[in-house]
Amino acid sequence: MKNVKLIASDMDHTLLMENGKLPDGFFDYIDRLDEKGIRFVVASGRPMYTLRDMFGDKMDKMVVIGDNGAAISNCGKIIYKSLMDVEEYQSMIRFVEDETDGVAVLCALSGAYVLKKYEKYAKFFKAFLSNLVFVDDMRSLDVEANKFTIFAPDKDAAVKYKEIYTPRFGDNFSVTVGGREWIDIMNKGINKGMAMRKIGELLGIDTSEMMAFGDNFNDAEMLKTVYYSYIVANAQPGMEKFARFRAPSNEERGVLQVMEQVLVANL
Repeated sequence: MKNVKLIASDMDHTLLMENGKLPDGFFDYIDRLDEKGIRFVVASGRPMYTLRDMFGDKMDKMVVIGDNGAAISNCGKIIYKSLMDVEEYQSMIRFVEDETDGVAVLCALSGAYVLKKYEKYAKFFKAFLSNLVFVDDMRSLDVEANKFTIFAPDKDAAVKYKEIYTPRFGDNFSVTVGGREWIDIMNKGINKGMAMRKIGELLGIDTSEMMAFGDNFNDAEMLKTVYYSYIVANAQPGMEKFARFRAPSNEERGVLQVMEQVLVANL
């Protein structure tokens, strides 16, 4: 672990506790890594504005992958964004509204757009999308958006991903599962692994010097990209093949436990 120069972690069910909070002592670890010259990367399906609300000024010390790689910031400044074509996401909105029981969520750089009739989900949504905009009509939206998301109220996102959204959009877009309730669609080639390679080029860090933690299938490309790839003990079944190593569960502060090993190795 002495050669580790960058550590990336997924958020939900990986770094975060099951109550959605950061583990105690997390920011102390960020400072200790910074003192050793080791960069920390947040690698999330959440948008930048939600991550800013969570990390505050600490984002100015971190690299942040938002929206599964559709946006990247370094030291608080956006260095990459992949915007979707307006006609394409409008077509997705029509498909979800007309042919499925999902809830269409358009993830713009400034906020997340949802039909007003779904305000009943506002409390749940705001845990992931802190800047919600409820509208009467989704189909006429024309905003800078980098991700289209489908909320699955029945928590069957993995099934809907396989049976509906991958067959429909998988040839032309990156489609992934972001949790039991979320299916995310980005431009083709956009994923956390792509983002890690871009960050490596920017910072001059080889993927053999990178460590990453994940639990779900939107972390798979990131884990395949780095050498020190970890899944937490509570990872989704089927994730084992994407990681070389294992970490304790999120509730056991598994990411911090491995971070401590890295810090000890770099004394």
